[in-house]
Order: sequence, then structure tokens, then C-alpha cells
Amino acid sequence: MSSARQGDLFGNDDDASEERETPTWYPDPDEIRAELHKILAEARAAKSMPWDEDRVGLYRTIFPQMSSALPDDEGAQLRFQFEAELERLKAA
Repeated sequence: MSSARQGDLFGNDDDASEERETPTWYPDPDEIRAELHKILAEARAAKSMPWDEDRVGLYRTIFPQMSSALPDDEGAQLRFQFEAELERLKAA
């Protein structure tokens, strides 16, 4: 027996010619917002850089990507705040 998305390995699909819809995933803005605020709070609470270079690189990559799922103004403000905290921590 095959699932709705996966055809029968042995070609016994009754509806093989019928196209199957691929499920679409959308990020949850509330979950993203919570994660970004968590990262930002960790940076704000630190007196010196709380992360190693690999983690900083990861956050520099994913923070802008994640914030793009939020409304434009909110995402831009969070990115600005994050970069400001990174600059403060680098100077510490």
C-alpha cells in the first residue's frame, strides 16, 4: 500500500496519472519572533561575546533569514537591534 504522496514501488497505482499536491509549509511568525527575541535577549544580557565564532556566524546567517518571515518593519527593527548588539559585544 502506498501513501498519498508516494507512488507504489511496483507500479500498481490506481491513480498514477493523477498529480499529487505537495504540502506547503509556512513558518509560524510567533515561533520565529520568540526565537529571535531569545537570541537578542541573550546578547543584551552579556557583557562580552557569549558565543564562539561558529555560533556568531550561524546567527549572522539565520537571524536575517528568520526575520524575513515577520512583517517588514518588525524584521528590519530586529535585524538592526541584533547587529547593534553584535557591535557592542565585539567592542567589549
